[in-house]
Amino acid sequence: MANTETALKEATTVIDGAIGAALVDYTSGMALGTIGGGKDLDLTVAAAGNTDVVRAKVRTMEMLGINEEIEDILITLGTQYHLIRLLKGRGQNGLFLYLALDKQRANLAMARHQLRKIEAELDV
Repeated sequence: MANTETALKEATTVIDGAIGAALVDYTSGMALGTIGGGKDLDLTVAAAGNTDVVRAKVRTMEMLGINEEIEDILITLGTQYHLIRLLKGRGQNGLFLYLALDKQRANLAMARHQLRKIEAELDV
């Protein structure tokens, strides 16, 4: 089982085009860990902002009566993909992995696959 630091490091080294990654508690909006980012991507701000995205989607699904779990949420920008993967499993409720990718270098299908593997190995 991988800890937070190991999982985030794996996300940014194994996934082509990764700009930065964070493990976020969407009940508080706090990043439990971050890696990468930089002056163009403040991962602390991204963690808080994407918490609002997750909460809005969860609330909308409840209002629609959709009783399924969210696997991931994709935000496509001109030059980047932002991937939010809600974690499931023991002790992981209320958490999501956030991954920012360079659109030119990333393979979205492979990134989703790798993020799923990282989630399976993550022990929070």
